[in-house]
Amino acid sequence: MERVFLAPAKINLCLHVLGRRSNGYHELLMLMQPVSLTDRVTLRLLDEPVFEVECPEVQLAEGEQNIALRAARAVFARVGCGGGVRVRVDKKIPVAAGLGGGSSDAATVLTGLNGMLGSPLSTESLMCEALKLGADVPFFVQGTSSWARGVGERLDPVDKMPAVWYVLVNPGFAVSTAWVYGNLGLTSPGDVAKLPEFSGLTDDLLRLLHNDLERVTVARYPEVDRIKRALLEQGALGALMSGSGPTVFGVFSEKDRATAAYERLRSVSGWSVFLVQPLRSPTVYV
Repeated sequence: MERVFLAPAKINLCLHVLGRRSNGYHELLMLMQPVSLTDRVTLRLLDEPVFEVECPEVQLAEGEQNIALRAARAVFARVGCGGGVRVRVDKKIPVAAGLGGGSSDAATVLTGLNGMLGSPLSTESLMCEALKLGADVPFFVQGTSSWARGVGERLDPVDKMPAVWYVLVNPGFAVSTAWVYGNLGLTSPGDVAKLPEFSGLTDDLLRLLHNDLERVTVARYPEVDRIKRALLEQGALGALMSGSGPTVFGVFSEKDRATAAYERLRSVSGWSVFLVQPLRSPTVYV
């Protein structure tokens, strides 16, 4: 049996770092949203106990360091069935870009395999396995816009989100998330320690735009700030770096304005530009 799934990217509409835990992880408050930039994940069930992951465009981590491979092994271990799986990831989401591509691929493997095996694992079990794989993976298992707290595992879905368009711009280099957090000077949580009220209007979304990690990444990679300014010059209502970067997104209320900005920014050498919409449903079977 073989099936193909679409694994979406995410953007962080806000990211507040509230403190550091004793285990070294950071306490966060984020508003995360899946968007229509997707990897294509093909899962083929095998009769023999073989677990393989291939990605033609990108050199992925090997062995147990590969998060998609670990996700596949986790499902089979929890279900207790024989056989194996071959995973193929056709990448469209830039790697180490602040868009959660690897986490999304892993979540797709978890949910996709569970469905192909007859859905023996509950959502709670899948979320438990997701957190073992990485802080962003539970968000992608849930698959909808959410406030995320803790290290990202405590999720509160947001039903009302504005029907905006986003232009994503990636400058073509990778940024280490570990390096960004390692160079972050912590700030006081203040009033952001509780979930801000959010009506779902575009103006509210624009007021929420904030990323504590941005100043760290911009200090080393000033091109991120150049991208922000370029998006605003092209008519974006707001612009922000996603996650630890370096991808920046611009917010547009109208498709025509977003499309015009997308077309103009595509001409900049070295930049990858994507025109996307918010997604309102979990991982999609093709």
